[in-house]
Amino acid sequence: MDGGATGQNQARDHNDDRASISGWIGVASIAAGTFALVTTEFLPIGLLSPLAASLDVSEGVAGLSVTAPGFIAAIAGPLLALLAGSLDRRIVVIALTASIVASNLTAAFASNFAVFLVGRLILGLAVGGLWTFAVAVGRRLVPESAGARATSIISVGISAGTVFGMPVGAAFGDLFGWRVVFGANAVLGLVILLVQLRFLPSIKVSTAIGLRQLLEFGRVPMARIGLIASGIIAGGHFIAYTFLEPFLRNALALGQTGVTSALAGYAVAGIIGSFIGERLAVQNVRRAFAVSAAVLGISVLAAAATLGTPAGSIALIMIWGIAFGAWPVCVQIWMFTSSPRLYEAGSALMVSAFQISLAAGATIGGFLVDSIGVAAAFLFSGAVSIAGALFVLASRGAPVTTTTRIEATAGETE
Repeated sequence: MDGGATGQNQARDHNDDRASISGWIGVASIAAGTFALVTTEFLPIGLLSPLAASLDVSEGVAGLSVTAPGFIAAIAGPLLALLAGSLDRRIVVIALTASIVASNLTAAFASNFAVFLVGRLILGLAVGGLWTFAVAVGRRLVPESAGARATSIISVGISAGTVFGMPVGAAFGDLFGWRVVFGANAVLGLVILLVQLRFLPSIKVSTAIGLRQLLEFGRVPMARIGLIASGIIAGGHFIAYTFLEPFLRNALALGQTGVTSALAGYAVAGIIGSFIGERLAVQNVRRAFAVSAAVLGISVLAAAATLGTPAGSIALIMIWGIAFGAWPVCVQIWMFTSSPRLYEAGSALMVSAFQISLAAGATIGGFLVDSIGVAAAFLFSGAVSIAGALFVLASRGAPVTTTTRIEATAGETE
């Protein structure tokens, strides 16, 4: 009997190991999905001129392909959370990944700008939906103790897509043409979709998200602080980040190789920052949130103030990359800590705040760049980001440690 029991235990351990591996592959597939999503979102920034020429529109009109998905996502996040109800989250994630493929294929084969814009609007739905559900689903694929690590891995996909989208679009667009770039992204999305079909298990939800849950999340003091601060900091970041390429090329006088290398370095720094953010947020989420935002703002300010020494500015931009890589992880853990039971509702609201701030930040940055100069945009960006950090530190209702809050609210997840 002892031998039989030992065999059963070994079989159970083997099954547990397989489930654990399958869960982490599922997390990786969601992270890859967010990477494909955000890369697609930012591709047109590096392809704007050839896009406009090929589709016979002005560059200003072509710019709608960048801003339109953000406005759709701001509406789609809360709306899709309401419409999804108690639907199996496996189906939701797979459908959203499929929409990334559809968006890229529509763009790649667009015969005119109107068709291209339809593809971008489809992407807006995917942005709003996947940002709402991705982290919540990813955390459920692994043990609760590993939730922060799953969050950081998925956030790496978001951070990498944010910084790779523009340089990848520019570099590969020059080599192969913009249609090939979107076609390749569609192929990447299809591969991710096949992996998700194989490894994502059925993910049931016990409580459907309704309007009451959205309002309830907004009434949580910590959640309100996080949403407001996230909006301020995201807006501040995109005032400068939208114009990072012209800052490198014009203000620092870097050539194409230098610009590409700096953007690649920023991307690697962001990935490193994602894991740093996880470690810091698990220890003290309030401090991690505020410090990452403050470092982001200070590094942007300092980069603009050291234009006479390009090496110093580039070093500060790498620090900016680390801080921005860390900050979204802190935001996700902050929102989960605010109310684990209402996390999907919080993610939906956060998508709206982030996307509106992205569009507002890019608009404000564009005005400053055109009227005063790119350095002025960087200075204002840094000041806004620091203001967001100070808001977090000055606000009450924010916790000292993540662990304490999760233990106190553990019953909410049952």
